[in-house]
Amino acid sequence: MSAPRRAVALVALLGTLFLLGGAASVSAHSAVRETTPGEGTVLKSAPKQVTMTFTESVGITDDSLRVLSPENRRVNAGDTEHASGRSDSVRVPLDDGLADGTYTVAWRVVSADSHPISGAFTFSIGKPSETTASVSAEPAVNPASGALYDIARYAAYAAVALLIGAATFVLVCRPASAEPLRGLVRAGWWVLVATTAALLLFRGPYERGTGPFTLLDPELIENTLTSRPGWALLARLALLAGAAVFLVRLGRGAAAETEGPEKEQVRPKPVVLAVGGVLAVGLAGTWAAAEHASAGIQVPLAMTSSMLHLLAMAVWLGGLAALLTTLHRSEALLSAASVARFSRLAFASVAVLVLTGVYQSWRGLGSWDAVFDTSYGRILVVKVCAVVLLLAAAGFSRRWTSRLTDAEEPLRVPVLETVGARAGGGDDSGPGAGGSSGDAGESTSAAAGDGSDEKPENESEPTSVPGARRGALRRSVLAEVVVGVVVLVITTVLTGTQPGRAEIETAAAEETAAAGQRTASTTLIPFDVGTPGGQGKVQIVLEPGRVGENTVEAVVIGPDGGIATVPEIRLSFTLASQKIGPIDAGLTNKGGYWGTSSLNLPIPGTWTMKVTIRTSDIDQVSESRRVKILR
Repeated sequence: MSAPRRAVALVALLGTLFLLGGAASVSAHSAVRETTPGEGTVLKSAPKQVTMTFTESVGITDDSLRVLSPENRRVNAGDTEHASGRSDSVRVPLDDGLADGTYTVAWRVVSADSHPISGAFTFSIGKPSETTASVSAEPAVNPASGALYDIARYAAYAAVALLIGAATFVLVCRPASAEPLRGLVRAGWWVLVATTAALLLFRGPYERGTGPFTLLDPELIENTLTSRPGWALLARLALLAGAAVFLVRLGRGAAAETEGPEKEQVRPKPVVLAVGGVLAVGLAGTWAAAEHASAGIQVPLAMTSSMLHLLAMAVWLGGLAALLTTLHRSEALLSAASVARFSRLAFASVAVLVLTGVYQSWRGLGSWDAVFDTSYGRILVVKVCAVVLLLAAAGFSRRWTSRLTDAEEPLRVPVLETVGARAGGGDDSGPGAGGSSGDAGESTSAAAGDGSDEKPENESEPTSVPGARRGALRRSVLAEVVVGVVVLVITTVLTGTQPGRAEIETAAAEETAAAGQRTASTTLIPFDVGTPGGQGKVQIVLEPGRVGENTVEAVVIGPDGGIATVPEIRLSFTLASQKIGPIDAGLTNKGGYWGTSSLNLPIPGTWTMKVTIRTSDIDQVSESRRVKILR
């Protein structure tokens, strides 16, 4: 494969893996903090409403909370609404005169960072009962809709990098000809328009958990257009319309203007740079306003950091793609001054990426304990290790660039230095000014050493370059790009992981809520002793399901759905991890059910509960289930 084609292939690989890395399922960044009634609670009287509080603000629809009776009948008395004006709390009123039994609450909301979450819990009135309420165990996001939404989302990231990076390269680095980059800018603009439109259509199915066939549902489209993510996407389309006008006028005004011996484009006017900067910042803001930065602590600072992070990424990666495209397609020389400008621009971008990345990591973790105790922290450690490898690869590139430069005489040839090799080095002078081409660096990419027929004075041919050194440099640059791809893939996984701060806060909230309310654990276990009429279910209610003294009630439900009597029920608990048990619950016949009020469980954990049902003098069966005991 030729050098230019290898460079293009690397860019294609970078984009492909970036998209694939972002196509993974996304974990929500909000979680349930408290429910009223509490999960598993047995109430003496019927509640007037159901209330849920989350760790962050959430978006809702009219049916975000659905309360189902034991007969699977909906008992909502009105629509779901935010409670007392709080964006992190939702409630729904209930019908009057609810009968005794176990009720199921199925819920679905959208967290502040735009990810949908769902779940279910139960509570009982009077005493627990068997329920026929069916709650789907499917994930919050339909797999097909989620995959299409993720592909469009990360394609939009790649497109904005291409659009902003290529335009910045033209305006700031001022190559001799912008013609090869017009196609790159157009591609970025069109892809960003298409993906933004796709996100508007797929947002509804993504939030509701429905399949892609509902993307044209008018109700879903209306919900999207009236939500914060929808507003951000509409603003993005408006900014892209303005960007189109800006780019067309810019192209007409500077198409044939050049200056200096290097035939560079003229320096753009300050007003042009200002307008371009405003459009770029606006586009970055449409991401910050609708995703992770818009939720949690220090939202204004986090949104600013997110915008700077996205802009730095776009300038760096998009500029690198523009540089490679210029080398591959342009017939004009790429001056050392242009390369030096890109080098300084890339160095500034990397500095911004590091600073904003450190802040966002601190914001996501919150404490040192979250580094290794949460999924977010462990993935972040892997990313840091990958970044260290990236810096090492850049160091090798710098070493081989120095050796390659020292081996050559200053020549008027296209030059290119890697971001890691010469970030921040060189000056704006041409390659013939005082030996400054050694500062800018000879080509370190796929197109190095080609494209110039000019010869230095007193020489008929350019000085030859040792093939071993050039090959070593190319291998180091290849390693740098590959490690950069890995960093991007890890980053996309990290953005889809619940921050360590939120994970720890959620766990603490659940523990506090559990300590402040009496809960009950209800387990329904089918059994079959293998004889006619020997099938049924045993329902075991463990209250409060915490360390210490507990009450147990065991009821046998026969094949006809009615309460059945059996000669004996035995129940024991074992915590194998701590070598505790079996602890016999000591159930006694209470007349219609078996129970005890003196079961003592010493420590929290996931216990194995073994129940033995004897239906006759010789027929019996044992079944086991796992039950969680709280502190």
